[in-house]
Amino acid sequence: MEQMGKVLVVNQEKCTGCRLCELVCAVKHDGISNPARSRIRVMKWEAEGLYIPMSCQQCQDAPCMNVCPVKAISRDEDLARVMVDYDKCIGCRSCVAVCPFGAMSFNVIDRKVFKCDLCDGDPQCVRFCDIKAVDYMSADEVSIAKKRDAAARVSRASKEGAALMAQL
Repeated sequence: MEQMGKVLVVNQEKCTGCRLCELVCAVKHDGISNPARSRIRVMKWEAEGLYIPMSCQQCQDAPCMNVCPVKAISRDEDLARVMVDYDKCIGCRSCVAVCPFGAMSFNVIDRKVFKCDLCDGDPQCVRFCDIKAVDYMSADEVSIAKKRDAAARVSRASKEGAALMAQL
């Protein structure tokens, strides 16, 4: 199965805030059901009913990789992901400080940084999200879907504008 060029895609409009993705992630990676150990975090704004799953964006020019003083963070081109080499990592947490998405975390018990590793190409958060608020798709598919959505919005706005003009 071809994995190259796939990205984790979040549709916050679908997310119900159940946080199952967090639990599944923590169990997969650490064997415990503790959301604090998850590589994906659901940000919640209860009053607005807004829930947004956040995880590593696997940046092409990753700030975490660039700031690492011992080069413990590198890119795995096969799965288009950014990986941490724990044999090299000194736990300085520079990567935590520079991540613009807050996706790099530090585990005070293990004294290690951690981030999404895409579950080696089979993200469990995607597998267990029944409503598909989190998906794993090729970057091309994501681009086409966004273009389609934008075109639909432009078309709708154009029709609404024409209707308003007709009322004048």
